[in-house]
Amino acid sequence: MQDAPPSYPLLVGIDVGGTKTHLRALAGDDTVADHVRPSDGWRPHDTDAAVRWLAGLLTEALPAGARPAAVAVGAHACETPRQCTDIRHALEELLGVPARVVGDAELLVPAAGLDKGVGLVAGTGSVAVGRLADGSAVQVGGWGAVLGDEGGAAGLVREAARASWAAHDRGEAPDPLAQGLVAALGVPEVPALGAALEGAANASADWGRHAPVVFSAAASGSPLARAVIAEAGRALAALVARLAARGVPVDDVVVAGGTVLSQPVLYDAFTAGLAEAVPGARAQPLTVAPVTGAVALARGLL
Repeated sequence: MQDAPPSYPLLVGIDVGGTKTHLRALAGDDTVADHVRPSDGWRPHDTDAAVRWLAGLLTEALPAGARPAAVAVGAHACETPRQCTDIRHALEELLGVPARVVGDAELLVPAAGLDKGVGLVAGTGSVAVGRLADGSAVQVGGWGAVLGDEGGAAGLVREAARASWAAHDRGEAPDPLAQGLVAALGVPEVPALGAALEGAANASADWGRHAPVVFSAAASGSPLARAVIAEAGRALAALVARLAARGVPVDDVVVAGGTVLSQPVLYDAFTAGLAEAVPGARAQPLTVAPVTGAVALARGLL
């Protein structure tokens, strides 16, 4: 790792994800640090703890003596503008340099090189974010596996179980979707799916890891699985429609998240739903690391 060239300000971008954190520091065109570590210990609801965690990350990742000129953070679970602002103020006070803190989904639009648009994430959960003309942030979705996250991995499993229960209530024999869920959750029959899901210690993670069952069942010809995926695509498109209804520019929709980008059938369902719900909106998968957006936000602080 090289020292920062003194003639260029050191820009630091941080993407704090739910599982891993990515810090990238640039001085001019030179990469001074590109550091990935687990997000263990990240507590955005405790401002002091969050700032200590970020300060420790900077010390760990940057060369000795390197001093950032600006820092931008995309923070998982930073759910309200007030929460992000509190962390920003405390970080600026600690570091003595300009800082910006936003929800991690807000990194997608600048990472794609855009000034405005929607960032849509469908990984374990799902959320969409954008900004009004006055710069105010608007977030929709992201309510967790129990109440929402339609189109994310956990939401797909929840809806797959509901579809399997409904088929059971209609007297239908278990199809590949129900059979896959029963096997994955280690229960003897469809009625036991509910107790298995309710007993999860972490609904988002524990449910979400079974999402491949839904896609495998669809590939095997399950009409139930195909219907679940189609509805998930429409639900993701509905997030963009909600932002549009609130005045957010939605011409460009930057899409990220392991679930939607690794499953073409879900991405296609989303784009089909988007064409119907928000004609004219353009979807594009993010092809660079989201931390690229954090570095762009840091550059905008100078």
